[in-house]
Amino acid sequence: MPLTDQARIEAGKKLPHIVELWKALVPLQTVVSFMNTGAHPDDEMSEMLAAMAYRDGIDISYACSTRGEGGQNDLGTEAGQALGVLRTAEMEGACDVLNLRMYWHSQTPDDAIFDFGFSKSGEETLEKWGKERTLKRFVDIIRTERPDIICPTFLDVPGQHGHHRAMTEAAHLVMELAADENYSACDLPPWQVKKLYLPAWSGAGQAYDDDLPPPPATLKIEASGIEPVTGWSYARIGQQSRAFHKTQAMGRWVQIGGERDFPLHLVQSHTGGSDDELSSGLAKTLRDIDIPEISDALNNTQYHLDRAIVSFPNSTDIIENACSAMSTLRDAIARCPQSHHDAVMHKLRRKEEQLSHLLFVASKVEVNARCEKDVLRHGQSTKLHIEHRIGLAENVKIEPVLPNGWSYSDGEIYIGDEAEISDPYPELYLPHMHTKPCLSLSFDINGINVCTSSGLEIPPNVVPAQSAKIGPSAIVINSKSLTRSFTITVEDLGQVDGELDLILPANWVAERSDNGFDVTLPSNVEVGRYEVSLNIDFDPAVSVAEIGYPHVKPRVLTNRASVSVEVIDAELSNTRVGYIGGGNDRVDHWLKQMGMDITSLSDAEIQSDQALAKFDTIIIGIFALKFRDGLLEQMPRLHQWCEEGGNLITLYHRPWDNWDPDLASPKYLKIGQPSLRWRVTDENSDVKVLEPDHAIFNRPNVIAASDWENWHKERGLYFAMDWDQAYRPMLSMHDRNEDPLLGSLLVGEIGKGRHIHTSLILHHQMEKLTPGAFRLMANLVSKDA
Repeated sequence: MPLTDQARIEAGKKLPHIVELWKALVPLQTVVSFMNTGAHPDDEMSEMLAAMAYRDGIDISYACSTRGEGGQNDLGTEAGQALGVLRTAEMEGACDVLNLRMYWHSQTPDDAIFDFGFSKSGEETLEKWGKERTLKRFVDIIRTERPDIICPTFLDVPGQHGHHRAMTEAAHLVMELAADENYSACDLPPWQVKKLYLPAWSGAGQAYDDDLPPPPATLKIEASGIEPVTGWSYARIGQQSRAFHKTQAMGRWVQIGGERDFPLHLVQSHTGGSDDELSSGLAKTLRDIDIPEISDALNNTQYHLDRAIVSFPNSTDIIENACSAMSTLRDAIARCPQSHHDAVMHKLRRKEEQLSHLLFVASKVEVNARCEKDVLRHGQSTKLHIEHRIGLAENVKIEPVLPNGWSYSDGEIYIGDEAEISDPYPELYLPHMHTKPCLSLSFDINGINVCTSSGLEIPPNVVPAQSAKIGPSAIVINSKSLTRSFTITVEDLGQVDGELDLILPANWVAERSDNGFDVTLPSNVEVGRYEVSLNIDFDPAVSVAEIGYPHVKPRVLTNRASVSVEVIDAELSNTRVGYIGGGNDRVDHWLKQMGMDITSLSDAEIQSDQALAKFDTIIIGIFALKFRDGLLEQMPRLHQWCEEGGNLITLYHRPWDNWDPDLASPKYLKIGQPSLRWRVTDENSDVKVLEPDHAIFNRPNVIAASDWENWHKERGLYFAMDWDQAYRPMLSMHDRNEDPLLGSLLVGEIGKGRHIHTSLILHHQMEKLTPGAFRLMANLVSKDA
């Protein structure tokens, strides 16, 4: 939905004009550019980048391989591509805070460069991504942005995430490839990055455990200071950016005096001489660019840029000097010899862009544009409202700039049939350089014509006319239950009068209902995976998933409108199950689908001994101790219920999810960290059952080798590392060339009851319709096991 008035007012408070003016001036100090590289949204070195951008004026960018599709989600249940879409939007919000130019290696939701889950090997990562494809994209990005310096966030050392190691290895390789005139995979002009740095600090922490010490520092980036206009520390600005990564629970308060500096290690340089500061050996300002034919114009430009900066906050003097600088800069651009274009033209054009933005801010031109709808189909239209204030400018012209297939007339935007579907994975994001749809803005100030752009408040997302919201996306049918039918809902049809039809497996029957279809399977349906697809007017339909939270602009993810149906063979016991969730999994949903008697417990029920006594088994979902308010205080009650004969199951938690080893579980149980040491990332790793005769592997289902097949992403993470003797490990597993881990599934006899703690990602496997996960869960919850 479009922003409410209250949300619009709140957004306007974030950047007062005086702060915006200063932030527009700071980049005029220098022409130095710095690219940070990483593997995931949130890998960027936000605090260091804040100091570089808002103290030193350095042109900062970030090249990221994946969209973070395999990460955790502290906000909701989005996973895979949907999480990648959400994290892309979060990254753009983080970029806006730092004025950080964003480039992605991954270009589409089905790109091979994908966050496939945790890896311990850079070699394995590049093999899965495709090494040549990864390097090709990296060369494309380097030759497009043309940074002076690149610096990965992490070291390529054992104990570090394989994705991070892969990107650090790629950064070393791209130094040569991007400059190689004979590299044929990219037709952009070659570019020699002048310096490659590495972090001179360890990446060890809650998740990683670098085996080798960091390299020695050759340079220190001082980032512990205070930004002069806002009075915020650069660390605080960095955390304001990181706070957009809400799915990853990022954003922390940096205490006064807790700010830090960042030591770097120079690995490779093509500048010569000593490296006393980041800009050593580089052209620091326009006057340092050595092109005799335009040196006078560049010197004059930098003179006026410097004068504009020291004129702050006097808008009149800033405008006067900025206009003079624009005039001489455009003269330099016009007279720059062709032989120097590849080396410097990108820097001159960037200064022109920065000056245009400065004059837009300083002249107090104000533009707001918003649409009445944020999702449009082919053939639909929406009203475009444009407000503007001309400020000190003259001859202000504002026009919508629209993608192909869009049109604008009489205040309405119309989406034609040839308009492209909105891209949920844009391959770059440049703050202040708005992509279509946007507004072009032209005005005159002090005799200088300025051209810039302004974005829409919420750009509408375009989806096909033959689209619908179809749900659910996945269904489980248990052949051991009596259920042989399910309902598919079809909502928000693009073509209201379109003829709907389901493409079904043989002998399945669908009957049209008021809101979709009722589907019936044959009584003897075989175990396996089936697909049910929707057609509209005999053509394949597209499903639309709208993804959005208050902190990001909404996106849409479109896929073939279909439902995956997994028919499983899982015996169920007569067990009454209670579920306590934290909003981060759908375990209760899946257990109900497979035929279990399960109830999601309210806060009142959790606090009632009488209510708890109705259940044989209680499951505590992932992260619930952190996200379910008041649950931690009720754990003694649940422990008592367990001792009196209950079957308590805790699904995987992280140490910081309020998991106190002495309080979270009935007996002492410590979760391992860093997680890299206490997880099995190979989803096909061998699983050894330590007590094959134990009831949890035999009743009501006999767990066989086939139940460990076709797992997705990984076996599990945050395994227990230490536990009370009351617990017995049930499984042993390990990644290649590592020692066995025993803490993935523990069973403890607690009084008359039992506590099971598992770090297997059963919640994820059920989302992926992995049959063995359902069969194992049926055993774990069984009161007879």
